[in-house]
Amino acid sequence: MYKPNPQRYDAMLYNRCGKSGLKLPAVSLGLWQNFGDQTSLANARKMLHTAFDLGITHFDLANNYGPPAGSAELNFGKLLAQDFASYRDELVISTKAGYLMWPGPYGEWGSRKYLLSSLDASLKRMGIEYVDIFYSHRFDPDTPLEETMGALASAYRSGKCLYVGISSYSAAKTKEAYAILKQMGIPLLIHQPSYSMLNRWVEADLLGTLDELGMGTICFSPLAQGMLTDRYLKEIPQGSRASRQGSSLSPAMLSEENLANIRSLNEIARQRGQSLPQMALAWCLRRKEITSVLIGASSPEQIIENVGALQNLVFSEDELAGIDSFAKDGNINLWARSSKD
Repeated sequence: MYKPNPQRYDAMLYNRCGKSGLKLPAVSLGLWQNFGDQTSLANARKMLHTAFDLGITHFDLANNYGPPAGSAELNFGKLLAQDFASYRDELVISTKAGYLMWPGPYGEWGSRKYLLSSLDASLKRMGIEYVDIFYSHRFDPDTPLEETMGALASAYRSGKCLYVGISSYSAAKTKEAYAILKQMGIPLLIHQPSYSMLNRWVEADLLGTLDELGMGTICFSPLAQGMLTDRYLKEIPQGSRASRQGSSLSPAMLSEENLANIRSLNEIARQRGQSLPQMALAWCLRRKEITSVLIGASSPEQIIENVGALQNLVFSEDELAGIDSFAKDGNINLWARSSKD
């Protein structure tokens, strides 16, 4: 029987999510990869145990996480029932809907029919009555934003989610979404954009918008799908994400320019006494707008290393200037289309 570390909250930093009453751990665990049916359930269990023992109280999912789609929620539901049922009130569980889940005209995007039926399916897969945060996973250019936000409002009012959020929306559409929900008396809690040293699009206007609106920000892919680790400093190793056919991390992203910048960033991290992923996470958290960084992992050891980023969150002006010399856009933003108006 799993017994969590009694000192689990001592090593973690918790940040208030915008102007809400909700606090999130500075490091949250995403189940996008390595929790589906093609990976070891025993390893997934160890990773969840390790995360919770380190004070990571937020587990982030989506309906399409796997592969196959839905399997991450199913596996998480099994482990939740086995090991975490008595700790449900200590957890923030989030899920999303927006990407393809089933064939036909009602299986993706942002219609009311799709979002609400998807949430019901997610709750059934996980075996829970509600999620803490339910997201619109991407902006739908063909559905009125009033309909998409109305679906989030219905989920909120039904008690099937405690908070609502959006992911990969532009600053302009974020303002619109916020205003629509505000008219309904419902707060838009949080935005989940991609953000890393190789993908800095949020700095132009989105982070300022979120700060102005009082929303929280949890950034996904802060390690650029593993590019900001020591894994690809020399070559693409067998078994890595970039080596798998059809992976979201294509070898083309590991261009010579990107690799040169990554190696230079790795040297700055070494001088700071951190690993590259630790510095990359700390760098994201340097912004006051960032509530949490959303990590993925394939082993418990990676989670331990990533949480170690919290031991050094301070950057000198010289360090930030040095990082800016190499933290360049690497043309890796797979979600850019959803973030355009």
